[in-house]
Amino acid sequence: MTDKATTEPQHGFCVFMNTIFQGRVPSLSNDGFYVVFATEREAQLDIADFMMTRLQEFIDGERDFDDATTTEEHVVAVTVHPDGTFTTENGAVFSLKVGG
Repeated sequence: MTDKATTEPQHGFCVFMNTIFQGRVPSLSNDGFYVVFATEREAQLDIADFMMTRLQEFIDGERDFDDATTTEEHVVAVTVHPDGTFTTENGAVFSLKVGG
């Protein structure tokens, strides 16, 4: 979704997590850019895939149960703007580029 050049804002969904010092922040990136999914379900499936990996690591003895069954990730609706930023419903602004 973020690869399309456009002059109009686009709506999508990002995976976020809550942090102690920064509050709610995007948590999923690829090649230096935050991932914006076209649908809420796609974002949820990404979280589910990560959860399944953690559960398998528990089964394999590589992770403890509490760590495997706890997730801090959640899906947030965002608006992607032509200037390379995206905003959440509460007005928080982030750069699409990680660290940007």
